[in-house]
Amino acid sequence: MPTVVVMTTSTSDPSAIALSSRTGRWTLTACVVGSGLAGIDSTVVNIALPDIGHSLHASFATLQWTITAYTLSLASLILLGGALGDRYGRRRMFVVGVLWFAVASLMCAFAPTAGWLIASRAIQGIGAALLTPASLAIIQSSFRETDRARAIGAWSGLSGTASAIAPFVGGWLLAAGSWRWVFLINPPLAVVVAAIASRHVPDSHDRNAHGRIDLSGALACVVGLGGLSAAAIAASSHRFLQPAVVVPLLVGVLALAALVVIERHERNPLLPMALFRSRQFNATNAVTFLLYAANGVALLLLVVALETVCGFSPLLAGSALLPITVIMLVLAERFGSLAQRIGPRAPMAVGPVISAGGLALMTRLGPDSSYLGSVLPAVTVFGLGLAVFVAPLTATALASAPAANAGVASGVNNAVARAAGLIAIAAVPVLVGLRGADYESASKLLGPFRATLWICVGLHLAGGLLAALTIRGRTTVSTQARTATGDTATPLTANR
Repeated sequence: MPTVVVMTTSTSDPSAIALSSRTGRWTLTACVVGSGLAGIDSTVVNIALPDIGHSLHASFATLQWTITAYTLSLASLILLGGALGDRYGRRRMFVVGVLWFAVASLMCAFAPTAGWLIASRAIQGIGAALLTPASLAIIQSSFRETDRARAIGAWSGLSGTASAIAPFVGGWLLAAGSWRWVFLINPPLAVVVAAIASRHVPDSHDRNAHGRIDLSGALACVVGLGGLSAAAIAASSHRFLQPAVVVPLLVGVLALAALVVIERHERNPLLPMALFRSRQFNATNAVTFLLYAANGVALLLLVVALETVCGFSPLLAGSALLPITVIMLVLAERFGSLAQRIGPRAPMAVGPVISAGGLALMTRLGPDSSYLGSVLPAVTVFGLGLAVFVAPLTATALASAPAANAGVASGVNNAVARAAGLIAIAAVPVLVGLRGADYESASKLLGPFRATLWICVGLHLAGGLLAALTIRGRTTVSTQARTATGDTATPLTANR
């Protein structure tokens, strides 16, 4: 069994493992594949949405809930997942989350109705909320200081690759069987990951974590994000001032306000307010929100549009995104290492501009679009932009927080990313007028699809500008600040 690694303030922990070691390779493999499962299910269902809609006779609002239910539980409980990992052991929560995810995937695969599928997706998101922050926190707390940047870059690139390849896998499974197969592929992979983690991955926890778990904060987060999502989705079929929209909106706003109050007075908060004393941490999460809001809704509608508007088969629609996979695999780790040398500001400012160019090229897609002439250039430019900013963004978020709070910092950044996609998927289709069964008609989908992409272009440009204005360059944590916070040196260390 692996040695337990307890987080300390030492910058030269003898228990830390090398990336090139056997344990290091197994650890990285388990974390990448485990988080890849959650990432795949965040995107693979997109390619199956038309088939799910036809099979279960679902409206577009129902399909939105198929995505939103998963993202809601993931986004709202990921802070709790990070805190549980810090408290009871990151490897333990990782394994529990992976197995939970597998069971919920079986429930999704055999769902007889749309309501059953939505409920199963929410349960599946709970498993993802446990394993996702634990995977990155394991890397941050287990690897040697000199290997962390490379490990995070590899995690970002390979996990991003798993998410990017998901539409291709989904298309192949749809062609070979049905939409239910996109869920049945998860359990065998999950069992393998759990076995590797139990045997090879070092465990770690925050030795300062104690007291009761902040369940009231977790509940406020669930109700807050759920209320906002329900209001946005209801707005597609009701007028704004009708109770179906106003009531969940008010509930959501009040719950999020209560969350702030709870966290300020809670002795062991899920969301320590001290984290937000770091301007770098705040800025990084603001950039994360803008970029991942755009990515969530753009990729959701892109794969649907490729089938409905361009007439691609599910397999071809999934294959169309493979250039993103290749680019992330080849370049993400390299840009992570580059950011360590020159600082994160330039990659985080330039990358979103490049990806915005890819999104702009996607607006040319139409009924006569070919893969080589229209789709390939767009996804290539978009993937290049992602490769430039994903690893620096992740590393900067972690570097801006004390290493002892790796699980919480990872949870916050992941929660921001998931909440951004959650809100965008619920709200943007309403803004562009997409509702009912419009996703089944090329003429009704094309206009809203292009309008959505231009909104996403604006969000990426805003994210790049915000990074240029707020993210510091090659800065370091002062010795005094490090001593006071118990922080250890981390990649892309940032001024607090």
